[in-house]
Amino acid sequence: MRRAAFAVAAGAMAVSLAACGSAKESKDSDSSDSSSAAKKGDNITVGLLLPENKTARYEKFDKPLIEKKIKELTNNKAKVLYNNARQDANLQSQQVDTMITNKVDVLIVDAVDSKAIKNSIQKAVDNGIKVVAYDRLAEGPISGYTSFDNEQVGKAQGEALLKGMGDKAKKSSKIVMINGSVTDPNAAQFKKGAHSALDGKVTIAKEYDTKEWSPDNANSEMEAAISAVGAKNIAGVYSANDGMAGGAITALKAAGIKVPVTGQDAELAGVQRILTGDQYMSVYKSYPQEANVVAELAVAVAKGESTDSIAKTKVDSDSAKGIPAAIIPVVSLTTENIKDTVIKDGYYTLDEICTAKYKDACNKAGLK
Repeated sequence: MRRAAFAVAAGAMAVSLAACGSAKESKDSDSSDSSSAAKKGDNITVGLLLPENKTARYEKFDKPLIEKKIKELTNNKAKVLYNNARQDANLQSQQVDTMITNKVDVLIVDAVDSKAIKNSIQKAVDNGIKVVAYDRLAEGPISGYTSFDNEQVGKAQGEALLKGMGDKAKKSSKIVMINGSVTDPNAAQFKKGAHSALDGKVTIAKEYDTKEWSPDNANSEMEAAISAVGAKNIAGVYSANDGMAGGAITALKAAGIKVPVTGQDAELAGVQRILTGDQYMSVYKSYPQEANVVAELAVAVAKGESTDSIAKTKVDSDSAKGIPAAIIPVVSLTTENIKDTVIKDGYYTLDEICTAKYKDACNKAGLK
């Protein structure tokens, strides 16, 4: 499988984005321009709120990458205040209050619950703090948004699953779908994209929306699906991310089932499972690219500068229209392109991937 076959070519994908928001956003922007925040130089304070720490990416990649880029953009003068909500929407709301108390100039929010955070975002804006949504499109008066093409992520996963199923990819074949949390707007987009690839091609025997993206919950769901559908009747598993794929694969192994399983995030454990054949694919997303863009947006907004050179596309939420947004491309990750993606981009070293347990699998895949 060639990397190019799965690259998501969403036109105008350059990391730079641009634009004018809704009328309400324009009003907010006008008032901000006359504020002291608009006149700030590099001495800005950026609040960073990430949603959880069960998924490895947030602490390993997003946090340090965003902090590093903000420092670079401000000659090392900016201050970054950080909190992780640990998948608790109420806690994240309290963290927004803390950021307001600390008078940050701009707030980067990756929401635990995109709808529940709306009032907190409004409160921040009412206190003169602009908000940039990161990875998940939060509700409320957002000044900018950075994420990946989430429907395309799901579509790439679905298409890869069909490819992995080979001659079993037919209408009568039964699969299990393990989607993400309903509180995450991205999960709905992944799900929609996956259905666009899978509907009519296979039979979806069981489908779950997994609370908190929990691997343990995914494990329980997979066990329930095996009992309901029958071990011999499951031909593939759509898992929306690598963590849940790990939980599902544990249940599959216990039942003596080996079928293609999808994933997302290119977590180290997921990459290693791909090498051993336990997991068929993951979705590789360039967190450095996403982190750099949100840092650029946040710094520009905090300084009251134009984002025309950063934001070129727009998205709508349920509560705001025409939000300036950067949509970052993704790649379907299989054994064929591990070297050209996660290793080449410095996510992991060969030594990190090819530990003693995975040495033979690495050699077989040409990772030496």
